[in-house]
This record gives sequence, structure tokens and C-alpha cells, in this order.
Amino acid sequence: MSEDNAPEIVLSLEIDDPALADRLAKLLSNVTGLRLAAPGEAASVTVVARDPRIRPDIALTQRELDVLALMAEGASNKMIARQLGISVHTVKFHVGSLLDKLDATGRTDAVAHAARRGVIEL
Repeated sequence: MSEDNAPEIVLSLEIDDPALADRLAKLLSNVTGLRLAAPGEAASVTVVARDPRIRPDIALTQRELDVLALMAEGASNKMIARQLGISVHTVKFHVGSLLDKLDATGRTDAVAHAARRGVIEL
């Protein structure tokens, strides 16, 4: 088929950053043969961009990521609690959850596992 007879490509965007999604939508709006999908419309192509810190194989909450980042800096539970405005008990809960999710034996091991998997950068 020639380009003039090529079927229209319907593109959907699944991008966590609204500003980036808007910029990309504006850039793509003038591309011949390409149309952005309406909400709920099936697309022939989907562009997906997620927060790079959140990996599908390790589903961490934003709060767990915050706790993990402070753990990587060497912060104690008390320091993490103060920094995030939560109780020490809540920090202990998040640390325990991180150890389970990262299959780690301790705080240092959790940070090492997270770094190896690309969840955090050291």
C-alpha cells in the first residue's frame, strides 16, 4: 500500500506525567496518518511511560519509595519519621513491607536489592 492509502494509526497515551502527555499530544497532533484515540477508544498503538522508580516486578507505593530513599541515605527510623511527618511505628511498617517486597534480610540488603533492580540510584 502506498503512504496515501495507508490506514490511519490510532494512538493512545498512558503517561503518568500530565505535562509530558500534553506536550507529546501536541507534537503528535500534526503527524499525517496519526490520530490520538478518544477516551475509551481502542488504539492500534499505545505509548506507556511510567515513573521509572516504580517497576512492575516490584510494586512499591510512593511512601515506600520515600522511605527507601531515606534508608539509602542512612537515615534511622526516627529520622525518617521526622522527615516524612509520620510515626516511627509507621516507618517500621514500611521498612518491613520493603524487606518483604525486595526479599531482603535487612535495611542494607533492601537498599542493595533496590539499587540492583533499578528502583533507586545510589
